[in-house]
Amino acid sequence: MDVVMEETFGPVAPIMKVSGDEEAVQLMNDSKYGLTASVWTKDQEAFEALVDKIDAGTVFQNRCDYLDPGLAWTGVKHSGRGVSLSKYGFDQVTRAKSVHIKIVA
Repeated sequence: MDVVMEETFGPVAPIMKVSGDEEAVQLMNDSKYGLTASVWTKDQEAFEALVDKIDAGTVFQNRCDYLDPGLAWTGVKHSGRGVSLSKYGFDQVTRAKSVHIKIVA
């Protein structure tokens, strides 16, 4: 299904029935893109066990529509290497500069 293989931008949220967590992770990771993933569960421990297995820069639990300015918005694979939002996003678009001054009397 193209909608789950491509980097589709909303308002689209493809839903697939799976036999379990293993199949869900396999399907999520079977794409050349990896901007976001969304897991819908009431089981917080189950969600946390899946996060590191999911090859996406941003993983949502029970939502797929919210950007928190305090959290990095990032992708993996063909979804890019940059970061926006958060301190990390700010660091991507700024450069530190040191200025040293010796006062001569």
